[in-house]
Amino acid sequence: MRIARDGTWFYLGTPIGRKPLVKLFSSIIRKDGDDYFLVTPVEKVGITVEDAPFVAIDFDVTDSGPDQTLTFTTQVDDEVVAGPDNPIRVERDPETGEPSPYILVRANLEALIDRKSFYRLVDLGVHVDVDGQSWFGVRSGGQFFPIIPSKDLD
Repeated sequence: MRIARDGTWFYLGTPIGRKPLVKLFSSIIRKDGDDYFLVTPVEKVGITVEDAPFVAIDFDVTDSGPDQTLTFTTQVDDEVVAGPDNPIRVERDPETGEPSPYILVRANLEALIDRKSFYRLVDLGVHVDVDGQSWFGVRSGGQFFPIIPSKDLD
């Protein structure tokens, strides 16, 4: 089995088209070290994950400023509130500088935040001083999640 970067699940090279089956598999996925497994009471089967096992395909915003809360929805209908227990992080490709944003869904399992949602996040961004350096990022659940140093913005 394989999960593509866009969140599509494959079995023997063919996309799994039945969402209830994908949701079932997503409920038993685990990450041990750098490896992913589907775990049942009697079996543990390795699975290839191209990037992250989930994709955050949308989010809702409640309140604003320091009280702002972002609730993300994944491709398997999990809902995750960004905050101390479910942080947002952004990795930048060292060659291209392209950002890859993630949110922790549960127990070492992250969702890649899709491009349209990331653009919406950027629209909500603010500049905040963190340890003497200005960062551009977003707030949710009483936390500030840095995206990029303010000085690196064009």
